[in-house]
Amino acid sequence: MTYLQTIIIAIVEGLTEFLPVSSTGHMIIAQSILGVPSTEFVKAFTINIQFGAILSVMVLYWKRFFQTFDFYWKLLVAFLPAAVIGFLASDYIDAMLESVTVVAIMLVIGGVLMLFVDKWFNHPNDKQTMDWKQALKIGFFQCIAMIPGVSRSMATIVGGMTTKMTRQHAAEFSFFLAVPTMAAASGYKLLKLVLEPDGAKLLVDNLPTLLVGNVVAFVVAMAAIKFFISFLTKYGFKAFGYYRIVVGVALLVLAAMGVNLSII
Repeated sequence: MTYLQTIIIAIVEGLTEFLPVSSTGHMIIAQSILGVPSTEFVKAFTINIQFGAILSVMVLYWKRFFQTFDFYWKLLVAFLPAAVIGFLASDYIDAMLESVTVVAIMLVIGGVLMLFVDKWFNHPNDKQTMDWKQALKIGFFQCIAMIPGVSRSMATIVGGMTTKMTRQHAAEFSFFLAVPTMAAASGYKLLKLVLEPDGAKLLVDNLPTLLVGNVVAFVVAMAAIKFFISFLTKYGFKAFGYYRIVVGVALLVLAAMGVNLSII
């Protein structure tokens, strides 16, 4: 990848990581438009720069990370389903990362769902804390986001709302949960790359690209978090649902017209 391609993809990641529109899906779309081939390093890059964006959570909410053991226990419970399924299904997830069509279909399906999320699930109770069962349920919802185009943010926030959490509370827990999830995903992906033949050399040769991507994603995500919390609290999910449907349908129409959307 060139530095220009790196910066563009990182900007896309930073803008979309915390929006319920699928950051991975948008990076795959950007990768296709820019003509970036889906090499082993590029696959690792699209996972790893998500951690750059996640670090913005630790900066913006750093005081909130100093909590009781109960808080960390719930994060662990919510993290475990994705850790187990992600490890077992790693190769299948990698295969889906090469398909813009999968992204388009999931954008549309998720978009339609989001038009009704507020009506179905926006019935919070007065309780502002969660128990471990709620955390586990959110963790299983997060696993759905392993399909590109679903959106980890959308899955975990909706998962929280199904347990009668407020939109803001669910969104903030989603941000916190992203830290261990993306740290583990990034570390595991880089380890797999290093263990490949010549993988360590490939990583070292592309280290500047990886660093630039993470820094750009971090900076852009700082602004995106503040916007998202404010917008979601006031307006809900519908606008994001319409956006997902428009983008997904546009991609499917292009595919039907014979436009090559492959990034293999």
